[in-house]
Amino acid sequence: MSIVGALVVCAIILAIVAIAKDKQTGADYTGGCPDGTVKVKTKPLPLEKAIKINVYNGAGTPGLATSVAEELRNRKFNVGEVKDSQAVDGVAKLHYGPKALAAATVVNAYFLGNADDGSGFDLKDTGDAVDITIGKQFTALGTPTDVHQAFAKLGNPLAPPGTCDTSTAG
Repeated sequence: MSIVGALVVCAIILAIVAIAKDKQTGADYTGGCPDGTVKVKTKPLPLEKAIKINVYNGAGTPGLATSVAEELRNRKFNVGEVKDSQAVDGVAKLHYGPKALAAATVVNAYFLGNADDGSGFDLKDTGDAVDITIGKQFTALGTPTDVHQAFAKLGNPLAPPGTCDTSTAG
């Protein structure tokens, strides 16, 4: 019994010392963003029906923006503006702001990860839509299986420089 009593006394003394020497009394666990950063959410990724997109034809192929917009409508995206645009090399180019960061990842998956390298993010864009400019190398949107594989490969986006991730979902 005396051994148990000695262990209890040691444990109490150790706890008191640890609390007294604790240097984290000023730690901030509120999750606030630093001054000057823009709040973004990287997760959860939104469903297609919650994503607003504009589709532009940068490939020079007549009617391409209209046909791609219709296909994306059939996949439940909210399609806004559809029109011709300046020529774009590559499969597609995305342009989006902080409010559409997670949505851009979903859109990029439909282009199998070939539509956005992160350069389409515009910190000053206050809109909530993702602008898609179809490029000269576009052939087709991914099949449902290909899109799911692209989601797995892309994962959730990282908060770009100048932003602060306020996501709460895992």
